[in-house]
Amino acid sequence: MDRKKELKTLYKETPRPTGIYQIRNITNGKLFIGSSLNLDGSVNSNRFQLKMGSHRNIQLQQDWQTFGEEAFTFEVLEQLKPADIQSPECREKLSKLEEQWLLKLQPYGEKGYNKISAK
Repeated sequence: MDRKKELKTLYKETPRPTGIYQIRNITNGKLFIGSSLNLDGSVNSNRFQLKMGSHRNIQLQQDWQTFGEEAFTFEVLEQLKPADIQSPECREKLSKLEEQWLLKLQPYGEKGYNKISAK
């Protein structure tokens, strides 16, 4: 196997960082909390959508346009352990972890961009 093919295979087999992230508006303190099976990809996707003016969260998009990119930080709050990422319960663990962070930070209304889910 050539080196390029070997590296490509290794990349595909390497688990992506999985966990909880936040987008923080440092001007008004509002937060958006999210979870992802691919943190790097999700952060890049959110940043790209905001830059293009097409983010699904209208309030977050409006504040991005009002305050500018420099008013926002993207942070990883917590990552699942590699053993948890490879377990069949990965999505369930990720969902519970996100619920814990939402309870802790309460990023709703004046404090954030998340919507209260009807569970």
